[in-house]
Amino acid sequence: MIEITSPSRLHLSLIDLNASLGRVDGGIGVSLQYPHIHLTAEKSDHLEITGNSLLYDKVQSAISALLPEGEGISIYLDEDMPAHVGLGSGTQVALCTAAAINELFELGFSIRQLAQKVGRGGTSGIGVAAFEKGGFLVDGGHRFSDKGTFSPSSASPAPPAPIVFRHDFPDWPIVLALPDRQGAHDAQEVDIFRQVCPVPLEDVQAISHIVLMQMIPAVIENDIENFGIALDSLQTLGFKKQEISLQSQQVQDVIEQMRLAGTHGVGMSSFGPAICGFVENETKGKRIVREIQKFLDESIGGKVLLTTPNNTGADIRMD
Repeated sequence: MIEITSPSRLHLSLIDLNASLGRVDGGIGVSLQYPHIHLTAEKSDHLEITGNSLLYDKVQSAISALLPEGEGISIYLDEDMPAHVGLGSGTQVALCTAAAINELFELGFSIRQLAQKVGRGGTSGIGVAAFEKGGFLVDGGHRFSDKGTFSPSSASPAPPAPIVFRHDFPDWPIVLALPDRQGAHDAQEVDIFRQVCPVPLEDVQAISHIVLMQMIPAVIENDIENFGIALDSLQTLGFKKQEISLQSQQVQDVIEQMRLAGTHGVGMSSFGPAICGFVENETKGKRIVREIQKFLDESIGGKVLLTTPNNTGADIRMD
């Protein structure tokens, strides 16, 4: 039997959706300890997927892509995370399933190879690297000639982007608000890329400057103040600015309430509506969780939790 627990991830921004230098995408992200995917699997005479989950289709797709012909597997998915809220649930459950098959049947694939086989990581490399290594991650995107178009991971056959920087994320508690909505996905996501890309080159240049000269040094130097300033700046630029503008006024109100509550920076993960803020200590984090939960209860609905960084990637254990 194999047991796998994978992190979720925050996708803080895409870097370059202009492609004037011949590369596209690029991303910045943080791996989270919770929410997470937890599953167990073992060889079986037949195919069985059990547990209380809305992610069965992703499990089934990964099985179809990897399970050797004539073999069976039993998978029990007992912890998952919300789909289409910006936490990377599709990538994580697909990689959990793929890794289980890879280990049980001794297929010998790397994590990146598994990601390509199950069709993940075609725009951002953050989710795949979160599974593989955890931490604070910056990926270098793809050759635009390989992709040929601006598109989300769900519509891109490109392999996961290379990681150009990885560092353990400081042990800052993270307030995570999950409004009771879903972000753009599938055909709607593809349409948004087509409508808003390419983004202005000056935005891409500003994002690159912020990431290289403010956000990365802040992570290395454990500087939560400058990290927060950098995160706030990224929300006003490039594709992230467009992602936020597409949110309902209620979700945008949650972003403002998080800022007023006193986190260091407020970011929306991917297409949202997951919203994150960073704090110095657990006491402050718990206070902000209570404030934002009250706001959600009185408005859009949803839940707020206090989570921590994941700096190790997925936990894979053979019994």
